[in-house]
Amino acid sequence: MAYKNKIIRNVKTGQDICFLQTSKDTNGALLEMEAIFSAHSKEPVAHYHPCQEEDFTILAGVLTVKINGLVKELKTGDRLHIAPNEIHAMWNNSDEKTMVNWKVSPANSTEYFIETLTGLAADNKTDENGKPRMLQVALTANKFSNVFRMASPSYAVQKAVFKLLTPFAYLAGYKPTYNKYLD
Repeated sequence: MAYKNKIIRNVKTGQDICFLQTSKDTNGALLEMEAIFSAHSKEPVAHYHPCQEEDFTILAGVLTVKINGLVKELKTGDRLHIAPNEIHAMWNNSDEKTMVNWKVSPANSTEYFIETLTGLAADNKTDENGKPRMLQVALTANKFSNVFRMASPSYAVQKAVFKLLTPFAYLAGYKPTYNKYLD
């Protein structure tokens, strides 16, 4: 469970996250984190958030951002607002660490999504880029579809495919989340 000053590390993507304010602290209004991207961190899958806004302030370093297919670099002091449904991905393409203040509003279940992916990566249940296996994706993506959706394929296709894969995922022993990652 996320709590103030808890630090988690995604060993596959090269990102450390410190929770500054959780959904519990803000009655669900805000999730605030400080993220440190290691040098040459992995580019995540392009995604969007259907009902949430994100605000980023670059505290140190350079952050590469892809928004709706356009790539730009943000430097120390720069700010970025991401509106709901805006397709994006961000990573550190530089030789130095990058530190970012990251706010998500409303918080919803975002912290649990982040903890789940970080835990899967730590347990080596993802590929080298931090992406879980397809049966895991089917369950986790369904569980957190209110806070995270992959940009491709379309959401309708994802829903249909994930619905077909769900029984197989459960039979194979997968779960949408794991208590050990949320403790």
